[in-house]
Amino acid sequence: MAYKDYYDTLGVPRSASDADIKSAYRKLAKQYHPDKNAGDEKAADKFKEIGEAYAVLSDPEKRKMYDQFGHTGQVPPGYGDGGFPGGFSGDTAGFDPGQFSDFFQQMFGGRTGGRGAGGGFAGGQINLEDLFGGAAGGIGGAGQSRRFVQNVEGELQVTLREALEGSDEVINVDGKRLSLRVPAGTRDGARLRLAGQGPGGGDVLLTIRVLEDANFELEGDDLTTTVDVPAPVAALGGEVKVQLLNGKSGNLNVPAGSSGGRKMRLRGQGWPKKSGGHGDLYVRLNLTVPKELSDEEKELYAKLRDLQK
Repeated sequence: MAYKDYYDTLGVPRSASDADIKSAYRKLAKQYHPDKNAGDEKAADKFKEIGEAYAVLSDPEKRKMYDQFGHTGQVPPGYGDGGFPGGFSGDTAGFDPGQFSDFFQQMFGGRTGGRGAGGGFAGGQINLEDLFGGAAGGIGGAGQSRRFVQNVEGELQVTLREALEGSDEVINVDGKRLSLRVPAGTRDGARLRLAGQGPGGGDVLLTIRVLEDANFELEGDDLTTTVDVPAPVAALGGEVKVQLLNGKSGNLNVPAGSSGGRKMRLRGQGWPKKSGGHGDLYVRLNLTVPKELSDEEKELYAKLRDLQK
């Protein structure tokens, strides 16, 4: 696995504030969003990389670990000289320190093994014998390796649209590819359990992390988005198209005399409710004027300007 510089991915310095990181993520996510780059695999891969980088750098603990180990790729104290933490020792000949950062990238929750692998297994849930291929030579017995039943935990990142519509994912656990379905209407922090699919027959416990979307905000059961409205339409009234989170579009009737920042509601276009039905979609109006005007438009705008005197 090649080393990834998450700061470079988001185009921010290592000293970037949380606000800078969030702003950079929103800008790039909007640029490479799948809805704006249909069929572009490179853009889709870039979108996933951006999400992976943001998931790490927006989390204080994960960012701290990444800054300490992930950037330099150096083995921390206690890992050299043939020893590992927790009293585990083994032959480290040929151990590549550069691979250590790759290990931490998996711990941070980056997807592996295809479209939807969910890394991020919690420390202490997978023993070191499994992580390093049984280098200990045996645990709890003379020359015999004993495999214990254990639960593993991880995080699975999905986009807001995937969480809304549901998503088929594939993850890689202990060398096995596991398929799972993220249910439609899944919320951030929801837990999925794959019984008996972990090392030694344990369970795989996944926490769903819903990535922020550059165009939509979710609060409760309601979504909020912004739509551009030409100034003449805002003044005289008319219809504008609104892009929905599911990729479809709807029409919004803008009343005459609408001002910028006004919120309008499209009923039933929000998030699925536990009790049935859907929340609403709130559309924030953003008034726009053309950057370039035809001669006729200039004349009309000049008349409007003169009427204000």
